[in-house]
Amino acid sequence: MPSAGILVIGNEILSGKVEDTNSPYLSRELRALGVDLQRILVIPDDVEIIARETRAMSEAYDYVFTSGGIGPTHDDLTMDGIAGAFGVPIERSESIVNRLQRAIGNDLNPSQFKMAQVPKGAQLLDVGDLWFPVVIFENVHILPGIPELLRKKFESIRERFKGVPILLKRVYVKRRESEIAESLNALLGEFPELMLGSYPKIGVEAFHVLLTLESRDAGYLQSALDALLQRLPSESIHKVE
Repeated sequence: MPSAGILVIGNEILSGKVEDTNSPYLSRELRALGVDLQRILVIPDDVEIIARETRAMSEAYDYVFTSGGIGPTHDDLTMDGIAGAFGVPIERSESIVNRLQRAIGNDLNPSQFKMAQVPKGAQLLDVGDLWFPVVIFENVHILPGIPELLRKKFESIRERFKGVPILLKRVYVKRRESEIAESLNALLGEFPELMLGSYPKIGVEAFHVLLTLESRDAGYLQSALDALLQRLPSESIHKVE
């Protein structure tokens, strides 16, 4: 199955001034599509760091998604960093200039021209009713940091990444994790390909542990769920979803 990495770029995230909501959103979307997200990395607005980490992710994963650093200000350095990652120059895209002129007006200022700078050879994808395209260089998909714009852009291209979806079952258990750990270990011995998660909950009266069972194979998942429910006392099950 395809793999992915997310690169969140911005001093504002590292300083805590802005909360990152983009990587959780992308994580959920990619999982629903069947893409294995393997890494999320937050880095500062530094061209050399952006270049180094972009190159590393590009070589390690099938898809890379960057968030942030593509606006008109001095600290928007993502395009320069990605160009550096692949050893290509940055150049002005006349296609983006034309789009900006239609959206803003014919007289663009230097900051607005900066938004038309992309790595040489980048692919531009039209994204429905959004006037600014999605910029792709090799397997790196360059997305904005503004959550509303990132979501609209990703929605417009999400079908490009569709794999085999991961199916999920949830089991809410009224036993503590230490009381069911042996049953969970035995379940994995019987179903080694099962993705099993165990998450204790504090301050919740109805149950103590949320178990998640995941697989791309519906039959395998159901068999694992049935086996788990047989291993646990019926009175310990709060609900199954």
